[in-house]
Amino acid sequence: MQSYSGIILIVVMVAVMYFLMIRPQQKQRSQHQNMVSALKKGDKVITIGRLHGVIDSVDNTNKTVVLDVEGIYLTFDLAAVASVVPADAPAPAAPVVSETAETEEPADSSEEPASSAEAVEETPAESASDVTSEEAK
Repeated sequence: MQSYSGIILIVVMVAVMYFLMIRPQQKQRSQHQNMVSALKKGDKVITIGRLHGVIDSVDNTNKTVVLDVEGIYLTFDLAAVASVVPADAPAPAAPVVSETAETEEPADSSEEPASSAEAVEETPAESASDVTSEEAK
């Protein structure tokens, strides 16, 4: 029975690798192939480089797709299409940055920070005294 335990262990490991690694990748590949074969003019897509565009034409013989990106026509391989954007999905909005959050200072500050003008004034004076003391030696 001990001689079979090594073989059984190897078979179990191969089966686990198949179900955890190979089979999910095959499913994903077939889903991508079905998505690519269903592409048509007017679909909104996202490429693997995260470029958003609208399909202008699909050439299945050469396996290419032409995307209209705000008036610029770009040709990609069909494999470069990562996903199709649903028609009812809103366009992604740019993040809004509040200017008041950047300029606010903490209210609990017990010490006033030195202004940059004061720091600049101190630096040349210190360096001038260092030069003077070095010249004296």
